[in-house]
Amino acid sequence: MLCLRDVHAYYGESHVLHGMSFDVQRGEVVTLIGRNGAGKTTTLRSIVGIVKPRAGTIELDGTPLSSLSSDRIARRGIAYVPEERGIFSTLSVRENLIFAPVLAPGGWSLERIYDAFPNLQARSRAVGTTLSGGEQQMLAIARALRSGAQTILLDEPTEGLAPVIVERIGEIILAMKGEGRTVLLVEQNVRFATGVADRHHIVVNGRVEQTLGNAELRSRERDLLDVLGV
Repeated sequence: MLCLRDVHAYYGESHVLHGMSFDVQRGEVVTLIGRNGAGKTTTLRSIVGIVKPRAGTIELDGTPLSSLSSDRIARRGIAYVPEERGIFSTLSVRENLIFAPVLAPGGWSLERIYDAFPNLQARSRAVGTTLSGGEQQMLAIARALRSGAQTILLDEPTEGLAPVIVERIGEIILAMKGEGRTVLLVEQNVRFATGVADRHHIVVNGRVEQTLGNAELRSRERDLLDVLGV
């Protein structure tokens, strides 16, 4: 289980997380939903050690993470796919995949990745700078799956992508869940979120204001537009 309790995080003197608290059970898909600047990305960055919380606790299966470096957190089985994707732009698709560290058993093979993402196989020799936004997102997610990580953090994986790519990403998230992986997803697309997730944490001003199931989120979508800022 991933557990955050009363986490406070800053950028310099700017206080971004104001007591962030929530749980994600093993094998769940859970979203963080909120307007831009609410603290969703900072939450993910705090979990993986890019931002060090000044107060509160972050634990994975009872192990505190806040005092660990980012590489040691990754070796606990957490993979982070940032909004900017973070692929090596001068390396080919295949090189991005084979150079990524394998953190644990159970990672997807190249064959399985290419079966799931035929575009990546077709463009295996293409360098990152020539990939479309959708192809870059596929590659970033594929790299996380190859690592063997059991907890995967996805930041806005569908933003700006064509509907067919969004649909495929949804299928991959459900496949992760089917394998028992834990997924924490930052997402603004409510319809996409309710199609893949179990629960939804509504984030306002750096903390979770409420937690909703799929049916309640759908029924309150219009009411939540002000919260989401869309």
